[in-house]
Parts: sequence; C-alpha cells; structure tokens
Amino acid sequence: MPVSRDGAVGVSERLAAVTTLTSSIEYLSQRKELRKGGLNDWDIVKDVQAASTPLVRKALHAVSGRRTTTALHVARAAVSAGMLLPGSSRWRGAGSLFLGTTSALLYPRHRYGTDGSDQVAILVQTATGAARLVRSPEAKDALIWYVALQSSLSYAVSGWVKLLGEPWRDASALGGIMRTRTYGHEPMFRWTQDNPRLSRYLTHSVLALECLFPLVYLAGGRLARPVITSAAAFHVTNGFLMGLGRFVSSFVAMHPMVAYTATHRGHPAVAGRDNRAPLTAASLLAGAAAVAGVVAVQRRLRTLEGWHTTRILTTRNGNELQYEVMSQGDADKPVMVFAAGMVATSEHFSWVTEKLAKETGYGVVTYARAGYAGSRRESGAAYTLAESVDDLVDLVGTVSPKRRVILVGHSLGGELARRAALQLGDRVHGVVYLDSSHPDELNRSKQQSDTAKRLSESLTQMVWFLRAGTGILMSRPIWVDALPEAYRKKAFAQYTDVRMWNAGRREWAAVEADFRAFAGELEPLDTHALVVSAQQTVDRDPDQLLMHNELAEAHRGDGRRTEVVVIEGADHDTVLTQSRFAHQVTERIVAFCDAGLRTDATTDEHEGAAK
Repeated sequence: MPVSRDGAVGVSERLAAVTTLTSSIEYLSQRKELRKGGLNDWDIVKDVQAASTPLVRKALHAVSGRRTTTALHVARAAVSAGMLLPGSSRWRGAGSLFLGTTSALLYPRHRYGTDGSDQVAILVQTATGAARLVRSPEAKDALIWYVALQSSLSYAVSGWVKLLGEPWRDASALGGIMRTRTYGHEPMFRWTQDNPRLSRYLTHSVLALECLFPLVYLAGGRLARPVITSAAAFHVTNGFLMGLGRFVSSFVAMHPMVAYTATHRGHPAVAGRDNRAPLTAASLLAGAAAVAGVVAVQRRLRTLEGWHTTRILTTRNGNELQYEVMSQGDADKPVMVFAAGMVATSEHFSWVTEKLAKETGYGVVTYARAGYAGSRRESGAAYTLAESVDDLVDLVGTVSPKRRVILVGHSLGGELARRAALQLGDRVHGVVYLDSSHPDELNRSKQQSDTAKRLSESLTQMVWFLRAGTGILMSRPIWVDALPEAYRKKAFAQYTDVRMWNAGRREWAAVEADFRAFAGELEPLDTHALVVSAQQTVDRDPDQLLMHNELAEAHRGDGRRTEVVVIEGADHDTVLTQSRFAHQVTERIVAFCDAGLRTDATTDEHEGAAK
C-alpha cells in the first residue's frame, strides 16, 4: 500500500517513539545499574570519554547524575507516550527532536545496554523531527530520502560484511548464534541441528535479503512490499528469538520512508515527490570515491618510496628487498639486523634503532620483507617461510660481508631470525628474540590455536575492505601515534595500504601450515641469545613463557650467554612502540651484546693461551 509523505513521517515517528518508550522504561526498571559498582556507574564509564572535547565531557557529565538521568528517562517516557497519540502538528517535530537529542546525550551514559536500535532511533527521530518543522516539501523529501537511503545502506553493508565470514557462507552462523547464552534460543538451536538443510536455506535467505535490499527501488516499486515485509518479519523473529525487542520498532521505523521513496513516481500518493536526493547522494559518493582513490595513491607512493637512504637488494628468489643502513657502526662491533613481525613495519623498531644508531657503536640495519613497504615479491613459487629466511640470509651477506651480525626479530621476525642463524653459522654473534613466535606455539598453546582461524578471517576481510578503497576510513591506531614523530606518516601509510595486509595473509597461511607440522625440539645454536618477553603476553598465556625459555635453552653451550627477561607492563606491540618500554629493551640489548663481546674476547684469550 503506497505511503504518502505525511503518512511516512507519521508512522516512522510513532514507531521510533515506541523504541524510546521501551528503552526508557527498561532503564528506569534497572536503575540499580546506575549506582556505584553497577554496569553503568558513571564514575567508571566516564573514563571512556577521556579523549572527547571538554565541551562534550561537560555536557555528558551534566546529564549523567543518577537523579538527572532518571528525570530524563521519565520525561522521555512521557513524551514518547504523547507521540503515539493522533495528530500532525509541528509540536510533534519538537517532541521527536527532544527524544533524538536526549538519546544521543544518554547513549554514552548507558555504555552497557545501548545498541543499534538506539542509533537507528536517533537517526529516525532527528529526521522526522526536522521534517515536521520545515515547511518546504522538497526539504521534507530530502530528509525522508536520507533515512530511506541509510536504511538500504545498513542492510546492504551488514549483508556483504556477513558474506565475508565463513560461518555465514557455510550456514553455521545461525546455529552458532542460537546456542549462545546472551542471544540464544535453545529450541531454535535444536531445530537448526535437526534440520541442517532448512537451516542453510534460512541462513542464506537472510544473507540474500540484506545484500539485495537496495533492489527495493527496482521494478517501479513492485518489489517494495515483499522486501519490506521480509525485513519486518526478520526483525520480529529476532525480537522473539534473541530478545532484541527494540530492534523491531527501531528498524521497522525506517520502512515507511523506504515505502514512500520506492513508490513509482507516477502514483498519486507520491505526487510532487522530490527525487533529487538519490542523484545528490550518488554524486557525493562518487566524489568521496575519487578522494579516497587519490588518498590511496598518495599513501601507496609514500609506502613504496622508502627513505632518502633506502637501498635495494635482489635476493636469490628474485625478490627486491628495501633496506636501510641506519648506522655503519664501528668496524670491531657486529651489525644488528632487525626483522619485523607479521603485518608490522620496520618503523615499529624506530625507538630502538634510533637509540642504537646514535648512542652505540653497533651497525644498525632494518628492512622490509617481500610485499611490505617498497619491497616486492617477484618469486613465482608458492610462498613458504624458507623464502623469507633465504632473503634474510642474502641481506646479511650484502650488508655485512665481513663483520659478524646480531639478528633481532620481533614476533614472527624472531622465528625467521632463528632459522637464518642456523644457515649463517658462526657469522652470527647472537640472536635477540623480542616477544618472539615459537614454531610449536599453535600445537602447545590453546590460546594461540583458538585465535588462528579468527586471524585468518580477519586478514582476509582487511584485504577485501582495503581493495574496496576503505583505507580512507581507517583511524590512526594508538601504536602509530606512539612512534617517534618522523616515522608516523610512513607507518600509517603502510597500515592503510592493502599490500601489507596481503603480505600478512600470505605469510600467515605459510606460518599456520609450518607451525602445525612442527614436531621435535629446536635445533641447537652456537650463538649468544637474549629473549625478551612482554609481561602481558606471558601473563595471558603462560605456555608462551615456557616456549620463550626453550628459545634460550637452544643457545646454551660452552661460553655462550643466554638471558630471558620480562618487560613489566608491556604487551606484544608496546614492547616496541611505547618509548618507555622500547628504551628498556634497548638498554637490555646493549648490555647483553656488550657482555657477549667481552665473553668472546675472554674465550679468545683463553684459546690463545692454550695454543
């Protein structure tokens, strides 16, 4: 049944009012959660807003007292109930705006309990409130189109993101959700297990509905009724099975506006409808895509260009490695070669390498593995870890043909350094493992094994998202801003470029196959070894500390120094990216390597005396 402009606004504002009425009654019935120690204790929840502006923090603090919050919910419940009454006056616009504004203010206050239904209610209420207050029919239509397009976008994005996840493709997602304690429904879970074929059809039908929701605008509006009916049934089912009652009224509140905008323009009910909004939205989207493309190109160029001192090496595998000689060092001291972790940049080492290059006599070399930064993978063979090990060995032969080396590796880089040391033999003075991987970790650590599959899916999703040009939407991670300022732009450019994630996905596939096939013990190494563990890593996974000790044990021998240290407070990344932890690591490295040189000198003296 076609919906008129006023009809769309009226039905949508009432459905949104049902959402806020239900929401406020729920919060009023759970006021104990506002008290000290409750889930929404403001003295604790407010810490999340520490990065907000002072004005925003003051506004939130003003409405977050228990009495003020309670009074606002009472007022919201009263206004919401009034919005359900008949009428079409402009005062209804003020009521919707009041509900939308207070929902936005209270949203951070109820950090635990708010969800997508509240966000949709804010969207609908601000749009319907403004539509009631403006007099221009064109402005009303623009606001209605805004909500309708947002509705199509929300369904489509949700569907296509689900499609990237294997549980939705293999239809195990529905049963997985139904068996959870929070959103589950035991009878429905049993049904999915007893009827796998029907469960598969139902799961894929939900995917199809969400992915293809924008088709509601095709066929002259004839698809509107079946698509909207299916979406409404989907939300009603979720409300019953998953307990998401507010999702029913909130998402369905967008459907009248979808119905109004999807009706054929020649129908009397939508006579005079302004249809410029979709074209405007498409133009804005095209402009945004163009800007995103330019930004992506700029970041790719910054990623590839390296630094002004960048050098290139072609390895035996045909790969081109980009590397930096940050310090030649003293001729009588080894050269330190740094190998980064998976989906990490050589800039991760910047606090450590800057200090070593400026304050010690050691040579310092960093490089990017094939596929990272400006390094290119030209090998046509299937990738294995042996390829990266060979590349590292070739790099050592180039940057330090006569001097001994100290291999420093973080995470996966530590395992690559260990394997390279086996090939290099007495060319290696020592190996420094920085919160390193262990080749048996996927077999021995349940935590590592459990996260392996999720990591594979996450890397795949990142590759597809970045290929779609969404790098411009990525915010700067905390670790980037923690690096020395000169390195931040370069590190962020790599982080938002698909090349790094694609290389990481390739490496992870090889790591998983290699590590799961590991059996036996680590090969002994006749070099010094320093093993640095991050406290948070070993606290969360005690098996990791045992394996780090094994890395050190593999180096134990006559005249060899081995040491295992834990950096208190650090995690897997901050052990390098936060200056206070990185400086501790640097001091440990220097002290250990200096002691190793003294040990070697003493050993040489003893051997000379014996001869």
